[in-house]
Order: sequence, then C-alpha cells, then structure tokens
Amino acid sequence: MVGKLKRRLREQADVGDLTLSQVSVLLRLEKDGEATTSSLARAEGMRPQSMATVIAALESAGLVSGAPDPADGRQTLLSLTDACRQWIQEGRAARQDWLSRRLQARLSSDEMEVLATAVGLLKRLADD
Repeated sequence: MVGKLKRRLREQADVGDLTLSQVSVLLRLEKDGEATTSSLARAEGMRPQSMATVIAALESAGLVSGAPDPADGRQTLLSLTDACRQWIQEGRAARQDWLSRRLQARLSSDEMEVLATAVGLLKRLADD
C-alpha cells in the first residue's frame, strides 16, 4: 500500500529521463552536501567507475557541477546546481499539492485525524 502511494507521488513530479541511481545521487547531494565521486560511490554501494558514469550524465544535464577540493586539489567536489535545486523544489511542491488535494477530496475530517495519528506512530517506529 505504501509502495503504491509512493509510486503515485513519484508520478506527480517529472523526473524526465533520470534513472533511480541518478535521482538517488541528487537527493544524497541535497541532503549531505558536496561530495566526491568516490564517497558517493561508497554511500550508494556502487563501483567508482559506475558512479562516474552517473555523475557524467548529471553534469551533462546541468544538474551537478564540480569544483576542485580546497583540501586536496586532486579531487573534485560535486554539488547541485541552482537549476537542480529549483527542479527538486518544484517536484516537491507538485507532490505536496497532489497529496493535499487528494486527502481533501477523499478523506473526511475524522479520517484525517486518524491519518495524522497514524503518521505520528509510524514516525516513532522509524526514528532511531
């Protein structure tokens, strides 16, 4: 059931031709900040060569840019471009809008209260 809702939410934001690996890297860079290709590969459980292919596609699409690491000029620190940050925000807004409209159209106020309680319980289960 949660998987179906997740798929429906994903449909609301246009990810274009991005693969799941590419989207995962973008979200990791957004959450954790700039990183090297090798650190992204470790975090995503990929080989550095495979990650380099993912990064090249993201750079080509204008979603990621690299700059020399000030601590080690041999490495490149990757970060999201402003265009990518805006695209992520717009996608989130589209998903939130869809979910809000769906909740209001399909659930009564009593059901909304039950859902809010359930979300709180699920957060407690998920938190460390």
